[in-house]
Amino acid sequence: MPHVPIRSAASHPRAHARAVSLDLAEHHGRTVSAAGLYISLVVIYGWFGGMKFTAYEAEGLTGLVGNSPLLSWTYSLFSVRDFSSLLGFLELSIGALIAARLVNPVYSLVGGLLSAGLFATTLSFMVTTPGVTVPELGFPAISVAAGQFLLKDIGLLALSLWIAVDSLAALRSTSA
Repeated sequence: MPHVPIRSAASHPRAHARAVSLDLAEHHGRTVSAAGLYISLVVIYGWFGGMKFTAYEAEGLTGLVGNSPLLSWTYSLFSVRDFSSLLGFLELSIGALIAARLVNPVYSLVGGLLSAGLFATTLSFMVTTPGVTVPELGFPAISVAAGQFLLKDIGLLALSLWIAVDSLAALRSTSA
């Protein structure tokens, strides 16, 4: 039987590099992942919030807001553009609060809670907005424009709650 040499990771530079990469990923993975989650929600709020100042976005909200028992009354106080601009200011503020985790976790705790409230509100539109479901296709068919657009907010709600809990844990660890 021929002799098959067994080589260690040290004798294979690629294997050693992979082992080091895995160690780094394991060691820094939570920090990098957490930063990515915070940054992703900040980018989303920056983008969505900035779009709220455009006529295109303001008009796009009317079907969602106008059919909502929670928010339809706002159009009696504000014009479509003014309401959209207020919402944009709120979204940009939430993004800034989440980004301010770098300064103090209390800011991102507040931002995460406000974000969760905002996404819970938008998820309520799935029940109140006509055209979210496609009844002729049966359950669980939802429309592309309204249904799938709103469905993503389940993940964003979960991310918002995660940010709030992570921020609270950071606050507790610094006060202990």
